[in-house]
Amino acid sequence: MAVSVDFIIDRLGGADAAARLTGVGTEAVRKWRQANAVPTRHWAAIIAATDLTLADLRSGPAATADDVPAGATAALVLADGTVVWGRGFGAHTARPAPVGEVCFNTGMSGYQETLTDPSYAGQIITFTFPHIGNVGTNAEDIEAQRIAARGLVVKQDVTEPSNWRAVQHLDAWLRGHGTAGVAGVDTRALTARIRDGGAPNGVLAFPADGRFDLAALRAEAAAWPGLEGMDLAREVTCRQAYEWDETRWSWPDGTSRQTTPRHHVVAVDYGAKRNILRCLASAGCRVSVVPATATVDDILRRAPDGVFLSNGPGDPAATAEYAVPAIRGVLDAGVPVFGICLGHQLLALALGARTFKMERGHRGANQPVKDLSTGKVEITSQNHGFAVDPATLPGTVQVTHVSLFDGSNEGLACTDRPAFSVQYHPEASPGPADSHYLFGRFIGMMEGRA
Repeated sequence: MAVSVDFIIDRLGGADAAARLTGVGTEAVRKWRQANAVPTRHWAAIIAATDLTLADLRSGPAATADDVPAGATAALVLADGTVVWGRGFGAHTARPAPVGEVCFNTGMSGYQETLTDPSYAGQIITFTFPHIGNVGTNAEDIEAQRIAARGLVVKQDVTEPSNWRAVQHLDAWLRGHGTAGVAGVDTRALTARIRDGGAPNGVLAFPADGRFDLAALRAEAAAWPGLEGMDLAREVTCRQAYEWDETRWSWPDGTSRQTTPRHHVVAVDYGAKRNILRCLASAGCRVSVVPATATVDDILRRAPDGVFLSNGPGDPAATAEYAVPAIRGVLDAGVPVFGICLGHQLLALALGARTFKMERGHRGANQPVKDLSTGKVEITSQNHGFAVDPATLPGTVQVTHVSLFDGSNEGLACTDRPAFSVQYHPEASPGPADSHYLFGRFIGMMEGRA
């Protein structure tokens, strides 16, 4: 640290005062002296009680060779000071290292689709399935042009791929995208920690020179404000409108083109996955994709039969500042609306409801959801850390789906206008196809209006 622990304790007024101001016992203060380090969770109290700054606390010497476990080349450093060591792969990290919310994904397949899902912007993904990388990578199984996640954590070292569709090793693919990973981690223990304590902020460091400035990494993780209040849709959305006609992949021909569309859909891109657009095209739609910041005039001048609100990352309340006015304009025009994930949350906000940050969120391809209208249970693919508060929905909106994990809201439908949405990803990339019927429901809504 730039200043010694003794200096900090003296500045606080002695050991007793330091203990009182930081809410610990004097024994803990004695251990600070012994370890020559103050835990990062106490830094805010120290800064408030003294004229010290974050720079005074965060600067410090790099970890020595004795500090780094044998064989470790990468580390995941959490905001509470925890250091999880492992073996780095993919691209080496620069300084400062990538920081984000550390979450976990329970999917057993589809790691390439997961990493390129724009909804994972601002997050470091812990994969609970141990065999990540064993089917390699290819150019067809990506959901966006670049990797959205800020890093990945896996249990086992990445092996040579064994799949007929593999074109490139996962390690080489990650290097090409400038993304780092850390292997050799007890992902079960890390997942249990996130499950019980919520998703922490963290930094993934894989330095080329093997030197770790642990104090700086801890400070970086502690200083990151988190996803609440962040508008990340602006970062991942398209920069200009474009047309889409590629349909879903199918054996043995792969993808094809929609040449005889029956409906025109404007898809608002808050971080849209390609397979969502493919599903719309396969359902008989000509798809016009517009940026997240598109106004109601931008949308309606294209004369759509329906409007699709896509998935995306970040806090819906932050994105709502510019998205909600456009959505309300579309609703007032009577155009059918279908939203998923972030689009579901934004539709709820446009209707007058509120959203909130979940402790750990839902991420994986095995999430059970009950359709209240039919009583059927769907196994769904999900990735969200915010949710709609159903108690705030107006009387003209009904809850249509609920999570069987925690009872949280998973769907809504308006009773006075053609609009509905779900919290999950019905395009199933990756994930089960139980929810493909929702695209048919959207088509039926547009045909009914016509």
